[in-house]
Amino acid sequence: MTVMQRKTRLTTNKKVYLSPTFDPDFGEEWSHPKFSVTASSLSELPDIYAWSKSFIIVLFEILRSRRGVSQISRNCHKLVARRIIYYQSKFDGNLKVRRIYISQPIEGVSEITVTLKNDERVRSLILRFEGVDRRWICTELFII
Repeated sequence: MTVMQRKTRLTTNKKVYLSPTFDPDFGEEWSHPKFSVTASSLSELPDIYAWSKSFIIVLFEILRSRRGVSQISRNCHKLVARRIIYYQSKFDGNLKVRRIYISQPIEGVSEITVTLKNDERVRSLILRFEGVDRRWICTELFII
């Protein structure tokens, strides 16, 4: 086998898999394999389009102080829940969704960008969901 054939064979057989993000708010004892989360394939996860839409609606209600962050905390890392509490004070007025962009860079990961209109200002909500234990978990959340 020539060098070129080996390179071609190596690149065609590569598949990227999700290695779930560890929530830094949990101690080292939670990184033990007995307690750690396991990555889920897309067939085991809920439909990302419908699920993310309901997640974003609940997130907006939390940002407008109509719901508590505890209603979303099961589906996100603790760092994300703290960011949501921080962003609550930043929004006044109406929040409207202009557009939602969803991409899946690898199986079991979904990255969502939502363009928002907050009164006269346009902002972006960036979310990253990882499929673990047969459910979507929000591991990153930023509002720009």
